[in-house]
Amino acid sequence: MVTRIRTAFVPHDLKAPLKGAATGPLAGLTVAIKDMYDIAGERTGGGNPDWLAAQQPAAKNAAVVQKLLDAGATIIGKTICDEFFYSVAGVNAHYGTPVNPRAPDRLPGGSSSGSASAAASDACDFAIGSDTGGSIRVPSSFCGLYGIRTTHGRVNLAGAMHMADSFDVAGWLANGPGVFRRVGPVLLGGDSTAAEILKLIVLDDAFAQADPEVTTLLNEALAAMSAELPKPSHQRIAPDNLDVWREAFRIIQAREIWSIYGDFVTSVKPEFGPGVSDRFAFAATVTADAAAQARVIQERARDRIRSIAQPGTLLVLPTCPSIAPLVDAPNEVHESLRTRVMRMTCIAGLSGLPQISLPIGTIGGCPIGPSFVGWAGGDEALLDLAVKLSRYCGIES
Repeated sequence: MVTRIRTAFVPHDLKAPLKGAATGPLAGLTVAIKDMYDIAGERTGGGNPDWLAAQQPAAKNAAVVQKLLDAGATIIGKTICDEFFYSVAGVNAHYGTPVNPRAPDRLPGGSSSGSASAAASDACDFAIGSDTGGSIRVPSSFCGLYGIRTTHGRVNLAGAMHMADSFDVAGWLANGPGVFRRVGPVLLGGDSTAAEILKLIVLDDAFAQADPEVTTLLNEALAAMSAELPKPSHQRIAPDNLDVWREAFRIIQAREIWSIYGDFVTSVKPEFGPGVSDRFAFAATVTADAAAQARVIQERARDRIRSIAQPGTLLVLPTCPSIAPLVDAPNEVHESLRTRVMRMTCIAGLSGLPQISLPIGTIGGCPIGPSFVGWAGGDEALLDLAVKLSRYCGIES
């Protein structure tokens, strides 16, 4: 088994780039695609060789892929992801861990690790990923990229592998704010809710999860950006504590991924890497009653978060509690990271709200970013905000 190959792309990559339309809003731009979206004539692997071996070539392109090609983007390749998207570390025991170009001795973050690696290394102009529990947001922070988790349901996921339908969304990552913004009108569908940003709420319980140096740098960034943002207020988003929400998210996610892949796992017994194997073993034990109880917590969380994140209101929090761990860190470090990260990422996940991460600065040369959570349908406002705040990126600590 290959344990580490420093590449962003899968071994079963495209034989040649797929050229998009000659004209369109993305004409002249290149894009890498996470290996969970169908590309006509290719097999979709989801990060696991046993799943790949069981698949037939896709009959047609996923909706996201087709929209990108129609808009003029050229697809340069299929990127590595964590197995069945069930991790935030970016490690793949079969294909190797994609390099983090901004901090080569550290993890790229996952599960959209290959997409982040490709974008951060300038192999493409932007990259497509997905986000269930942080799979766009975490690699955006670790690799110093602009990244967006879109409002749940606003991007068509037809032709994409799923993980947990209650939380799955498409998203993208880019080095620059201009390209980052250009992708929005191509992929975003459904209802957009325009509103002037008049309120900014700092989530104190989320900031409390972060390392002190992360909090210091992000507070410096917010101070520097004060002329562009409303005067902040402070609030705890979770009425009890974030672990209650995190656990509800974990149970629902596990129940849903088992409902999709449980039969395959039981019959084929695919080889999993560390961590993923344990999570699937847990998923197999989650009962319908446990999931139903967790959904009650989700509904309450969703109602509370959306009552606060009204149109025109932004919630700000660290994207991740720390800089990326070292590549050779033991699995226990990965599991600790996952727990800490999920306390933060479950906020947008449970509520279905959009969230962007900005490449605001570095700590000891390692990227870190703040996140802004918007309101339902406020994706465009967040993309505009990313462009507006891009002049403040580059703080060092």
